Amino acid sequence: MNHQFPLRTLLVDDEPLALSRLRRLLKPYEDTFEIVGEAANGLEGLKAVDLLKPDLVFLDIEMPGLNGFEMLARLSYLPIVVFATAYDDYAVRAFEENSIDYLLKPIESERLEKTVERIRKMRLDSAVASPDLRHVFELLKPKKELHSISVKTGDRILLIPLSNIAYFEAEDKYVFLNTLDGQQFLTSHTITTLEEKLPDTFTRISRSTLLNIRHIREIQRHFNGKFVVVMQDKKATQLMTGNSFTDNLKNLMEL
Repeated sequence: MNHQFPLRTLLVDDEPLALSRLRRLLKPYEDTFEIVGEAANGLEGLKAVDLLKPDLVFLDIEMPGLNGFEMLARLSYLPIVVFATAYDDYAVRAFEENSIDYLLKPIESERLEKTVERIRKMRLDSAVASPDLRHVFELLKPKKELHSISVKTGDRILLIPLSNIAYFEAEDKYVFLNTLDGQQFLTSHTITTLEEKLPDTFTRISRSTLLNIRHIREIQRHFNGKFVVVMQDKKATQLMTGNSFTDNLKNLMEL
């Protein structure tokens, strides 16, 4: 076996039966995993990782006190992690996109075999990058609920409710907020930052335009597969979709 194996492995799960099952399933792979410890919850897992510095952790997510994500977020030392979870599809997609493996409970031996192959490949192939756990935390972290955007006007700072914003539009290096009553304010945000922070009621239709879908009056087909969006603001503003963002509107309106 390669000098990188066996991997010093920690098991973290609050269910004794799940721990017992995982131990049994890992037994045929003693050349790959050396179980150096077990923990019954996130707090114990945190202490065990700091003490044992394992190469890999099989980690349950939903645990009392400190869940799997909270435990990992507190670690200064990050091992390879395989999640054992009954988590929702969104989380599973996040794991897949970031090359982090996951095992759906109850864990099946056939699925575990694929995980073992993946781990071996990752350790033996230097071209395969280690998973970026911190990026997954960001993906899974719920967005803060915004209710307004602050803008400066003279010596004052105004809070513009999201419900009163028709669209944002970038011009050169500036991004302007446009309200339903026709006012326009300069913001300190980029279109990309706004797209990340704003709720799903806002969608980007071009490189320079982000609009509030609740204030769309009508959508008109245009040339080359593009659309013109007419807003409900005082000016009945017409906004053109960009080539790369037309699908956002199509998916939204099921066009």
